[in-house]
Amino acid sequence: MTISDDQIGEPRRLSEEEVGDIVLRSDVAMVLTNPNLDDNPIVYVNSAFEAMTGFTANMAIGRNCRFLQGDDREQPPVDRLRDAIASRQDVIVDLMNYRSDGSQFKNRLRVSPVFAEDGKVEFFLGLQNDVSKGSAIATFDDLDEQLAEIQHRVKNHLSMVVALIRQEGRSSGASGDFSALSRRIESLQLLYEEMMNTTSDGTIAIGPYLGRVANTIAHLDGRAGIKVNVDFDAGEVPLDTATQVGLILSELMTNTLQHAFRDRQAGTMEVSSSVLQNGGMRLIVADDGVGFGDEEWPNNESNGGRIVDGLVKGLDAELNVSSSDYGAVITIDIPVEKVQSK
Repeated sequence: MTISDDQIGEPRRLSEEEVGDIVLRSDVAMVLTNPNLDDNPIVYVNSAFEAMTGFTANMAIGRNCRFLQGDDREQPPVDRLRDAIASRQDVIVDLMNYRSDGSQFKNRLRVSPVFAEDGKVEFFLGLQNDVSKGSAIATFDDLDEQLAEIQHRVKNHLSMVVALIRQEGRSSGASGDFSALSRRIESLQLLYEEMMNTTSDGTIAIGPYLGRVANTIAHLDGRAGIKVNVDFDAGEVPLDTATQVGLILSELMTNTLQHAFRDRQAGTMEVSSSVLQNGGMRLIVADDGVGFGDEEWPNNESNGGRIVDGLVKGLDAELNVSSSDYGAVITIDIPVEKVQSK
């Protein structure tokens, strides 16, 4: 298609043939897939795609785009791409792809649904760009990918540390102290896993995180006959606050399960969090066990007590303990400034 000088500056609607010719000659790699066919196969690629990947149209058409990933199918952005396609939404991701000769390149892929007149998705359009050499400014996708990789490594390292601590505890005979330490690390490990769901403002869903901590502690320290009920309000809190609250919950539950039901075959623990009227947060751990008796808690005679005391002070929170022969109730009120993101 050629535009003459007298057409310059005169906007007009291009014909489908003219648009098609532009697409064919574009140096932007393009691919069309058809979600109405089995496995959403490629139905069209342009010459720029062939040049960038080394795969000809005949080699690519009829295959799902995932073949470009080779054996590297566990990349963090793949789930985001899959979810966007399932929900018929635009998405931009950076994927590690492989050319026909096996060489690797970083592919910045934008996928958009193409709707028919009846509102049904007829095709998905993929625009691809080789960004292997990098750019001066990192994109959010770059940062997301790097963070996901860091979190993955941290989680694996924490798992290894927990295993080593447990092994050392068994071999040294000091299993109690090592078990307590491993539980604290496991609480942090759960937090790092929840960091995958951290929102753009740096907050984390506190309910699911505390639920995982509670279930883990109940599994590790619980026993038959001891029932643990959990009820955590939904809400987003800053990551630092979630870290401290999760460790507090771990310490309180561990202490309760180990000491509150001495010489008892059955009992109940209630663990909950709620939003206060002033916007703060309340954490409660209650049981129908033996209570603290004349013992003051928390105290500096145990690591758990010192940890709880330090974490509560770090949150500028208020701790209240009530105890009787019918059990104990520990309440921690966290001020609004520690709960709301800045």
